[in-house]
Parts: sequence; C-alpha cells; structure tokens
Amino acid sequence: MYDKLREKRLRGMVSKLNKERKRQAKKVDILCNDLIAAQRSFIKSLDSISFAANFYESIVGATNLDNLLSSACGLIKGEIADATVAFFLTRNGKFAMHLFESDKPIAMEKQKLENCFSAELVENICRSNEVCSLERMLEMGLEVNPSYLKKISAAAVPVGQNGCSSGFVLIYRDGGNKLASERLKNIAMIMPGLSRAIQGCQAQLQN
Repeated sequence: MYDKLREKRLRGMVSKLNKERKRQAKKVDILCNDLIAAQRSFIKSLDSISFAANFYESIVGATNLDNLLSSACGLIKGEIADATVAFFLTRNGKFAMHLFESDKPIAMEKQKLENCFSAELVENICRSNEVCSLERMLEMGLEVNPSYLKKISAAAVPVGQNGCSSGFVLIYRDGGNKLASERLKNIAMIMPGLSRAIQGCQAQLQN
C-alpha cells in the first residue's frame, strides 16, 4: 500500500515537472522567435538607412537635372535589379518624362509602359500621393494591352514632400520578378530628398 502511494506521488511529481518543462520550453521558443524577428527588423532598418545614406551622398550638390535623375535612376536600379525606371515630373500644369534605359533591357512589346501615360493619368497618380500598384494605375485610367500586363510587375512611387507630390517614379520589370514591397518602401523613403534636389535643379534653370 505504501509503495503504491509513493509511486502515485512520484508519477504526480514527474507529470508536474514535465508540464512545467513544456511551459518553460514554450516561453523559450517565444523568446527566441521574438529575438529572431527583432534581429530581422534591425537588419532591414540598417539596409534602409544604408540605402538612404548612399542615395543622398550620390546626389548631394547636383545642379543639373539630367545628371541628378541619371544618378537617382542608377541607385534605384541598384535597389531593384533589372528594372526600367522613368521619372514623370509635373510643372505648371504639364508633365515631362525622363527615361534612362536599363543596361539589360527587358524584352517587351513595341509600346513600352511609360508611353501609356496620359496627362490625366499622371495627374491622378500625383494627386493620390501614394505608392500605386499596377492594378491601382489601371483603376486610374492606365490603358495597356491585357496580354502585356501579364509580363510585367510595376509601381509608381510619388516624388514629393509634406504631403504634396510633384511627380512620380515609374518602376517596372519582368512579371516573373515581382517588385518587393520592402524595396519600394526604401525608395519611397528617399523621395522627399529627391524632390528637394529636383526643385533646386529646376530653380537653377530659371536663373
């Protein structure tokens, strides 16, 4: 009788110990996952800061608009490989497109995406003052051959500051390589600085 009670108590203690060990293991797993998530977030933040620092270092002191946009184009392509980049800048109710060809052009139809933008569409994108996906641009009036849409991934990133957009950067590439949202966020982060640099170059043209 005594041995049975002792065995029962031992089983109870072992069971309690196992439950406590599982609770502790679960807490350790949660802590490890939180640490890993925090580390990944920190690395992403460093990546964003590094990109912004390199970007501003490359455009500082630029006074020629074409040189400025060419430098910006190269940095954006460094962030999003194999992309075609076109700048749409608005001024006095009109817009101008600045295009810098990729070193590795994407095989496309004769009519490229940047040629499908009307003044109304450019104005709508600028007014939205947000990163616009290809689907959003279609809702705003972009007209493109449906078969062509299957071949590309695209986004329009506003160029502006203080909630006011003076243009946007159109970025697109082969649809097999989707544009990563984190990369687009990095590019959107440096747009206020690019906007100020563009305004400085435009002011130089007036002098």
